[in-house]
Amino acid sequence: MTTAHIAVDATGPRTVDGRHIRALTFQSVRLEYLRHVLTELRRTPTGSRALVVGSGRGLPARGIVRLGFEVVAADPSPAATALARDADDGLGLTYVTTPAEELALADDSFDLVYCADTLEITEHLDAVLAETARVLRPGGAFVYDTVNRTPVSRLIYLGAFQRFPGTRIMPRGRYAAHRLRRPAELAEALDRAGLAARDVSAFKPRDVRSLVRATRGRRRGTVTDEQLPGLVDMVREPEGSPVVTYLGYAVHRT
Repeated sequence: MTTAHIAVDATGPRTVDGRHIRALTFQSVRLEYLRHVLTELRRTPTGSRALVVGSGRGLPARGIVRLGFEVVAADPSPAATALARDADDGLGLTYVTTPAEELALADDSFDLVYCADTLEITEHLDAVLAETARVLRPGGAFVYDTVNRTPVSRLIYLGAFQRFPGTRIMPRGRYAAHRLRRPAELAEALDRAGLAARDVSAFKPRDVRSLVRATRGRRRGTVTDEQLPGLVDMVREPEGSPVVTYLGYAVHRT
């Protein structure tokens, strides 16, 4: 059997891009949570501008533009930006290649910032959050998902996704224990940036065995990208304690 090629922001018949796999499997729960936040804050997308930080191939940005926002999709990878443009489907998004730690965007220019695939990999969390606060208008919402630092999350993200041959989908070194943040640590960092934390919501696969089967199948080439979301079936647990992944939001203090 041909060995899978593990690469982020790449395509090919035997290429496994764990970043895109995460985007596919997280998409429904990300949008569900965003709709919850908009309802809780009594906000509407019409006439509002949203920035997606860490947009990758553009999947989360395309979901948010379909809610009614005007969307800018930002990512540090030129390869990801090119893939996102190719998949645009005429939705009229704006794509920029820029790092989360130093966004090449104007002050006070967005009503919403969604941060994906960023907080758990950056070495400079305070810089990311400061930039988020800078581009957000007063009262604007910051929504994110990230990875908790627990024994289980280390087993999954540092072991299964990066080291174990049968389930590896990420390049080694993409995740490190010190870059996984507990909700309380993240809340303190949000406060330092002038962002008031409002909520944390756990999410996970409905059955962890389905995640293992889907991951192994994707590596072997027996599971397609289109099949992944249904097989993994991520569910949100608003009252649950986040063992591995969690969503949250904060509001830019006026």
